[in-house]
Amino acid sequence: MATLPFKDTRLIDREELARRWALAAEPCPEEISGPRWQLLLRELLWPIEPLRRLVGRPLEIAPAASPKTVMLLPGFGAHPIRMRWMARKFEQAGHNTKKWGLGYNLGATEKSFRKVEQRLVDIYQRSGEPVHLVGWSLGGVMARELAKAHPDKVAKVITMGSPFSGSPRANNGWRAYQAIAGHRVDEPEIDAVVHEKPPVETVAMWSPRDGIVHPRAACGKPGERDRARALRCSHMGFVLTHEAVEAVLSELDRG
Repeated sequence: MATLPFKDTRLIDREELARRWALAAEPCPEEISGPRWQLLLRELLWPIEPLRRLVGRPLEIAPAASPKTVMLLPGFGAHPIRMRWMARKFEQAGHNTKKWGLGYNLGATEKSFRKVEQRLVDIYQRSGEPVHLVGWSLGGVMARELAKAHPDKVAKVITMGSPFSGSPRANNGWRAYQAIAGHRVDEPEIDAVVHEKPPVETVAMWSPRDGIVHPRAACGKPGERDRARALRCSHMGFVLTHEAVEAVLSELDRG
C-alpha cells in the first residue's frame, strides 16, 4: 500500500483540527448554562490554596476506623499530581491510595475507559477487597460507570463536583472537552446513561461556589445517588482544601 505524502498527512491533521474547533464552537441551548462568570474567575485563584493551608488551622488526621483501598480519578485535563496532596492525607489516615494509572485525563474515550477499567480489576485482584473510588469532576463520572460495569469490585463511589445529572452542557468546560476529547459531551464513546445510579453506595459532593460545574449537575437528584454533601469550596478546591479531605475521610470511615 502506498504511503500518503507528507503534505496530505498535514491536510488530514488540519481537517481534524477544524472538526474539533467546530465541536468547540457549537451553540448551546439558551436555557442551559454553567456557573456564573464571577465564580469561574475565582477558580483562577486555586494556586493560593496551599498558602491558605499554611496560615489556616492545621488539618488533624485521625487513624481510619477501617483502612480502605482507594483509587483516585482526576478531573478533565488534570494529572494525578493534582490529587497528590489529598492522596497523602488519605495515606496518613491509613488508607491504601492508588493512582488511576493513565496520566492526564483527556476525556472519557473508549480507549481511556478500558485502561482504567483494567486498572480497577488489577487493584481489586491485588488487594483482595472491593475498591473505594474517589473521582473529581469527570473522574467521578468515570468512577460511576466503572461501578456499573464492575459492582462486585467497587465498594463505594464518592464524586466531587462531577457533572452526572441534567444536561452535560451545564458547566463551563464542555467546549474545551469537545475540542480535546474529539466527541460531543452528550455522545460519549462508551455506552453510558450518566445519570443512572451505580448499584453501589454513591455519594455526591457538590458546592454552590463551584465555578466549573453547575451545582445541580454535581448534586444530582434523589435516585441518581444515595446521598449528597454540600461543601463550600471552589471546583479546584475539591482536591486542595481541608474541608474536602475531611469530608471524603468521613465517608471512607462510614464504609
